[in-house]
Amino acid sequence: MSFDLAIVAESLPRLLEGLTLTLALIAMSLAGGALLAGPAAWLLMRPSPWLRGPARVYVWAFRGTPALVQLFVIYYGLAQFEWLRATAAWGVLREPFWCCVLAFSLNSGAYTAEILRGAIAGVPAEQAEAARALGLSPARIFRLVLWPQALRLALPPYGNEVVGMIKTSALASTVTLAEVTGVAETIAAETFAPYEVFLSAAIIYLALSSAAERAIAAIECRRAWPC
Repeated sequence: MSFDLAIVAESLPRLLEGLTLTLALIAMSLAGGALLAGPAAWLLMRPSPWLRGPARVYVWAFRGTPALVQLFVIYYGLAQFEWLRATAAWGVLREPFWCCVLAFSLNSGAYTAEILRGAIAGVPAEQAEAARALGLSPARIFRLVLWPQALRLALPPYGNEVVGMIKTSALASTVTLAEVTGVAETIAAETFAPYEVFLSAAIIYLALSSAAERAIAAIECRRAWPC
């Protein structure tokens, strides 16, 4: 078996065109997940089962099922509801890109919520008690004492979540999106050279993951973590 560098050279420009869509999908999914994670983490820490219960079900469901299945349920399943097709939201949800953003945001939100919950719980309770003894309000205790330390604890596992989302974005090719993997599938079908094409795609994903890891490490260093 020979390795054709010419195919790699021809494939890279087209794969890099798909990279724009991949980056948009990753960024929007992580942003959506972060927006969901904050309220979900807050609910997970409430003593009331009526508040904690729905958040636990959400986290349990999306952490316990494959992201591909979640994407298929949203992409193929939402079309089964006639009332949804009659709403203005259907103009967005019928698009593969937005179905991917919704599915990946829900998935990322569940994992990130658990990361935040664990990080906040990891801050020693004595520190909050000391701040309370000084007369600080609950809001100021959270903002000045709990959150800065929880953020430091959350950064390493959240870095793993970012890398995971980079890899999860490849699933978008299964619903016709022409991101990096989708473009690679098209090129492989045209050239009959899947080895060269998918290896090139793998290098792009590896570069993205490495860049994300370095960025998270740089943030950790700036927040006084050992570099």
